Amino acid sequence: MALGSFENYRLHSKKDEEEKNLVSKEAVIKNVLLQQTIQATVAIFLYTVTKYDDGASTTKSTPLLVIARQFIMAMIILDTWQYFIHRYFHHNKFFYRHFHSQHHRLVVPYAFGAIYNHPFEAFVFDIIGGALSFFLSGMSPRTSIFFFSFATMKSVDDHCGLWLPGNLFHMVFNNNSAYHDVHHHFYGGKYNFSQPFFVMWDRIMGTHMPYLLEKKAEGGFHARPLKNNIRSAKPKNS
Repeated sequence: MALGSFENYRLHSKKDEEEKNLVSKEAVIKNVLLQQTIQATVAIFLYTVTKYDDGASTTKSTPLLVIARQFIMAMIILDTWQYFIHRYFHHNKFFYRHFHSQHHRLVVPYAFGAIYNHPFEAFVFDIIGGALSFFLSGMSPRTSIFFFSFATMKSVDDHCGLWLPGNLFHMVFNNNSAYHDVHHHFYGGKYNFSQPFFVMWDRIMGTHMPYLLEKKAEGGFHARPLKNNIRSAKPKNS
């Protein structure tokens, strides 16, 4: 929130954030706190009913190469689930109008609005996607704490609306704050559905929208889509 006042690193001005967004920050904060409470409760329930014994399965007894494999597998599983569900929630008019459009009330996204969404969408995207990543990767509850914390940090960074120098996420991942800003702000119903880690499914499925990051005269940056890659300049109606 403090970094959001640094105009030289913003993808949109503070004025754009205040004028274009269709929901108040107070409402966003209340929704995010609710989502975090629900997700924490579900996680505790899953660990309890599956009878995972964290004392018997710790990261100390698991080789680092195994943990790395589990991380990568979980990342691919979560990306695959979220790409196709995210795309479906855009293309199905009922699901977009009643559920996913809530998230897109943030035309100009910011960090603490990363998981601002409808509770049903949060269940489908995050809870089911997270459970699949957890069970199919075979990671322990302790390892999953690090994985889901990492995934949350990545999602927050993707929505932060900032292009900060030395940002490690931007160095490692092509799916970053500018990439996701294109989805929120330009032709969002058709492109850049991938989240939160890789862009492979957008490339494979033909929904990848490259962009050029331009420095604005008044300060900050602008992620300009490369229009020769756009199949149709007409955005999808919501």
